[in-house]
Amino acid sequence: MTQPSDNAFVWAWLPGAVQPVVAGRINRLGNGYRFIYGESYLARPDAISLYGPELPIRSGWIDPPDGMEMAGSLWDASPDSWGQRVIIARLTGKQGREADAVNLDRLTFLLESGSNRIGGLDFQVSATEYVARADGATLDELHAAARALDEGELSPALAAVLVHGTSIGGARPKVTLVDGDKHLIAKLTMSTDIYPMVKAEAAGLELARRVGIDVPPSRVITSLGREVLLIERFDRPGPGERRMVVSGLTMLGYGDFLGARYSSYPEMLDVLRQRSKYGEGLGKQLFERVVFNIAIGNIDDHARNHAAFWDGHHLELTPAYDLAPQPRSGGEARQAMDIGRDGSRDSQFVVCVNAAQDYGLSRAQARDIIEYQVVTIRENWDDVAELLRLTLVDKNALFGRQILNPYASYDLKL
Repeated sequence: MTQPSDNAFVWAWLPGAVQPVVAGRINRLGNGYRFIYGESYLARPDAISLYGPELPIRSGWIDPPDGMEMAGSLWDASPDSWGQRVIIARLTGKQGREADAVNLDRLTFLLESGSNRIGGLDFQVSATEYVARADGATLDELHAAARALDEGELSPALAAVLVHGTSIGGARPKVTLVDGDKHLIAKLTMSTDIYPMVKAEAAGLELARRVGIDVPPSRVITSLGREVLLIERFDRPGPGERRMVVSGLTMLGYGDFLGARYSSYPEMLDVLRQRSKYGEGLGKQLFERVVFNIAIGNIDDHARNHAAFWDGHHLELTPAYDLAPQPRSGGEARQAMDIGRDGSRDSQFVVCVNAAQDYGLSRAQARDIIEYQVVTIRENWDDVAELLRLTLVDKNALFGRQILNPYASYDLKL
């Protein structure tokens, strides 16, 4: 097993650049990790902060924000639970429940995950030589390895293949792919899925397009006899380029999911308005996403499932992602983030109308947005289901349960 490292060098793709430069160093200090910009980086005329609010560009060590082990903008580039399971399996051989007892340190996860991670950062053991942990496997190879891990039968050889494609967050299996000049995220079907999760998310993305929400191109294909959702990456604007990205969790100043209980859409909007180049329309844009999450039954809309591009000076909302209807047996549900400043989270459109002023909207404007989305989803559902080849059973499992569950419209006549 790899010995924990006390240092890692942070390499960054500056805006418009096709090659990374070393920006600074992470150093373990007690139970936390501090950061320092390199003097050569500070001397660059094009140097930018990795995220100004917590890592302002200056000399000297920068401690993590209070209550956090590491600056959120650095930890945003880490793999989440799925990717961590892959790394644990490769380094320790432990899988399934045995892996739950393994505690690896944060630098190990950053240094052992693939280099084609979300955003514009990577982590290396060297300050002078950048060596990418490259993606070289095919989708079928990655899919086979993911299935083996899911079944507790991941071999060392398959683990070595899988880790390079697994440098992104999330609880479900997903891998990164490069297809020519396109960078893709492949979301995989699990044997334990109780309903078609991959096609459900594909439906969420397609419905989002039809109501006018900005989402990346996507399509469903088949690999090893199972559906795979391919999504084009929005953090790869051109050949060799990468865009820096920070999560909603980082924007709100929280370091992990314990902060989710305090997360709030209006407070995230406050941050975006403060640091966005163009503040006009942000409230309506975010409000539309809240309404849509309720409309399709996506209650996994926690702060790490929202993000913004960072160019060193300004934030800009990324396209929406992880728009997946969630399994749901009954009616009542709550969103993962506060919808209004009063702390309301009930997954109901009336809550959105009552919170309209928090987004700079009138109640009438809020109702118009809700009505437009509901009508558009209803009118397009059959076409979307046909496009994705949903069976009648799948359609019935989604529509009226997850998508446009009656609970969403209680107390609000449309």
